[in-house]
Amino acid sequence: MVQHFDAIVIGAGGVGSAAAYYLAKAGQRVLLLEQFELNHRHGSSYGYSRVIRYTYDNPIYINLMRDAYPLWFALQEEAGEELYVKTGGLDFGFPDTDTFQKLKASMDEAQLDYEHLSRADIQERYPQFALKEGMEGLFQSESGLLRTSRCVLAHARLAQERGAEVRDQTPVVKVMPGTNGVEVQTAKDLFSCDRIILTVGSWAKTLLAAQGINLPLKIMPCQLGFYGPNNAEAFAPGRFPVFFAHMNGIYGEMPYGIPHVDASIGVKITTFYGWDTVNSPSEVDYTPSQPWTEHIRNWAREYIPNVAGPLLNTRRCLYTLTPDKEFIVDQHPHYPHVVMGAGFSGHGFKFTTLLGKMLADLAIDGSTSHDTSLFKVNRFQSVEA
Repeated sequence: MVQHFDAIVIGAGGVGSAAAYYLAKAGQRVLLLEQFELNHRHGSSYGYSRVIRYTYDNPIYINLMRDAYPLWFALQEEAGEELYVKTGGLDFGFPDTDTFQKLKASMDEAQLDYEHLSRADIQERYPQFALKEGMEGLFQSESGLLRTSRCVLAHARLAQERGAEVRDQTPVVKVMPGTNGVEVQTAKDLFSCDRIILTVGSWAKTLLAAQGINLPLKIMPCQLGFYGPNNAEAFAPGRFPVFFAHMNGIYGEMPYGIPHVDASIGVKITTFYGWDTVNSPSEVDYTPSQPWTEHIRNWAREYIPNVAGPLLNTRRCLYTLTPDKEFIVDQHPHYPHVVMGAGFSGHGFKFTTLLGKMLADLAIDGSTSHDTSLFKVNRFQSVEA
């Protein structure tokens, strides 16, 4: 017997769990399906921390974060647990660096409050840094970290409390859209729904191709390093900011880091991009590179000397990249009740609660008040009939 729902969400990571929450909040009867266990380590939405920030080199993203922050605060209050930790955020580099200039111009255009700091200013405020002569900084006070796994599980739990059904360890075999609804086949069951949201992360290329949407997505298995600083207290939230180093070179593209949420976890340091890509999750090697952990430690020794203590943990995390590194948030052009979120390109987690709301809006109403102008699927291709 086919079980019917108002809405089905496939993929229970950061975006899918949020979409299920907002659908349930809107009174929809929701089914959330996940191929692995909830809070699994195979994709992009597991862990202790991700950066949250207003600071973007495009004012559209700054304005979207103006929508996202209140949603995080509301979710945190409803969940009754700490999801957001304010640390402040520092972007530093030489002021003639292209990315530094673009960021400053974008923040000015968006009229975002920030401080432009000299090297001496940074040294006085954050003596943990050892910056080169001539470097400067852009400081924004509302930057911080999101407790990643807590956010995913809070969305899923609160969706369940509002009546959503959550089934993990349930891979989807086939999605079959029709004129008035969608059928979803799993190994054991057949479900139907009026509307569906597809948020399957690095598995999006194959699933969307089956719906006639062939996207040029690539998977980048990045590596995260967690280091025990010489003085843990100096690298706790409130004493040390999230940071982005505007530099490229032998260490990769834009090294960044996050204060430790617990001294036993360590300070997170990695680079924004710079790893080889693959076409499918089946090609991913999750084995961490030990030489890389020393490589990024060498960068830390140069710019943040006391953070480069013992390696406490390291693991791989998947980025799913679009060619322009902008998101995909859209409806299927032939089946508007099929809605997709994909290609969050390594900078999507801070938006996940907003993205879930945007996708729920599109599924229920066919439109959203939030700006999706950067995120249309037709920028890559015409969709097959």
